[in-house]
Amino acid sequence: MTARPSALFYVQHLLGIGHLQRTLAIAAAAADAGIAATVVSGGPASAAPRNVRLVQLPVVRARDAAFSALVDADGRAMDVAFEQRRRDALLAAFDAVAPDILVTELFPFGRRLLRFELLPLLEHAVARRPRPLIVCSVRDILVPPSTPEKAADMAATARRYYDAVLVHADPAVVRFDDTYPRAGEVADLIRYTGYVAPPRPVHRRARDGVVVSAGGSAVGLRLLATAIAARPLTSLRHAPWRILAGQAVPDADLEGLRAQAGSGVVVERARPDFRTLLGGAALSISQAGYNTVMDVVVAGPRAIFVPFYEERQSEQALRAERFANRFGYQHLSERELRPDALAAAIDRAMATVPRHAAIDLDGGRQSARALLGLLRAAAPA
Repeated sequence: MTARPSALFYVQHLLGIGHLQRTLAIAAAAADAGIAATVVSGGPASAAPRNVRLVQLPVVRARDAAFSALVDADGRAMDVAFEQRRRDALLAAFDAVAPDILVTELFPFGRRLLRFELLPLLEHAVARRPRPLIVCSVRDILVPPSTPEKAADMAATARRYYDAVLVHADPAVVRFDDTYPRAGEVADLIRYTGYVAPPRPVHRRARDGVVVSAGGSAVGLRLLATAIAARPLTSLRHAPWRILAGQAVPDADLEGLRAQAGSGVVVERARPDFRTLLGGAALSISQAGYNTVMDVVVAGPRAIFVPFYEERQSEQALRAERFANRFGYQHLSERELRPDALAAAIDRAMATVPRHAAIDLDGGRQSARALLGLLRAAAPA
């Protein structure tokens, strides 16, 4: 191992930015621990922490919320030439860094549509001398494989290329084998890091009002509109409400929400001070993405989760259920999302004191420690 080891993190966000945000947080923690961290991102461009170098690949995103296909930044289907440009740029980034450790976010337990570049990257890495360590970084909950053959292929790929699988979860809340049926075949590779969460605020603010947030999907827009319609039916109808629409919500839909909102309701785009807003809110109403749930747990408001759900995209529903059970939050399924049902959930939430359950939220630093531990174990005597 060199005096200052280097790590290359690969991440592809397709719909929201949660995968990228989590990877950047882990890379920043690794940099703080003394690892030169570079993140290669294949989704829409974003800013990186000062101590992390960001390399941007030609942009790929999901065509729709069902992840039925991948398209480029202009919505065009990828062709062979585009895939080759991505693959060449990825391999060039690897060669430029010559990392001591390669981290792929989610793959091989997801992102199978990107095998055209990830399998060549892995083959390129194992052929290099000295061979870098190869690690998978995966969130708490997977989308379960759709077939036994896919589940088997995931395990076989992990066994062939990977030295460790970092699961960013607390096993007291959810375990890797809850959503991956062949976890036993890679059990020796798994290391739980705890949840990757922001630091807890030093000072708690007085709590007032409601913050409603959602991504840019049609499901998220429906949540925002339903929340506005539910407000007059709740005990919080005279409190200030703030409706935060994702950046992907069209301007016309944003204006429609503003027209629907009455006095005391602010409708605006999602803001970079979202965590600060949560810290002063009496109630959060949101979907149940990994980062949003972590923000809620750390900021401490009462909460209602309305998980995003598409065919086979059950990740948020399970997370909402587990955290509701552990902390006393409320949750509604998309099928239950009506103004009267949401209003009833709001009143239940305000009548319940959230439980301060113990949960490991130090996933960033513990991921960095795990990477350093792997490097030290692999270093020549």
